[in-house]
Amino acid sequence: MSGYCDFAPGHPLHGPYHDQEYGFPQRGDAVLFERLVLEINQAGLSWETMLKKRDGFRRAYDGFDIDKVARYGQRDRERLLADPGIIRNRLKVDAAIHNAQVIRGLRDEHGSFAQWLDAQHRVEGHARDKAAWVKLFKKTFRFTGGEITGEFLMSLGYLPGAHRESCPAYARIRKLQPPWMTSPR
Repeated sequence: MSGYCDFAPGHPLHGPYHDQEYGFPQRGDAVLFERLVLEINQAGLSWETMLKKRDGFRRAYDGFDIDKVARYGQRDRERLLADPGIIRNRLKVDAAIHNAQVIRGLRDEHGSFAQWLDAQHRVEGHARDKAAWVKLFKKTFRFTGGEITGEFLMSLGYLPGAHRESCPAYARIRKLQPPWMTSPR
């Protein structure tokens, strides 16, 4: 997404995300779940819309507490679908709740969402490519097609391409050794 490196720096919303989050490895379950929910909700919309609504999503989804969201019932669905601070799309709301339930199970089995991602990163000694990730995500989660999965993983350092090599953010990310850099090719 080298074009992002051209227009994001200095932008009031895209700039901080580009400079401090996009492509940077993350480990916290709430942060990972937030990114997944935002990527799912971005489908058909601009990322700027998501950044503008980010605080609304945090409030609506209890700070992206996976256990709380996994317990959401019909009353919560209705509350979310009536909340103008988020994207009010039934399929996306249902996907967030379902995916929280899935992540809770993955966390029980692997210790955390990040540990599950780490365990899936390597396939037979090689880094999983985007096509393999997309296949896995479609099998595991709801509302996770190729673009959503690719952006989710790129934004967290599991896939390369978030920044061009000449971007200052790339140099900072490189020092953190994201998964895509540390995997045998």
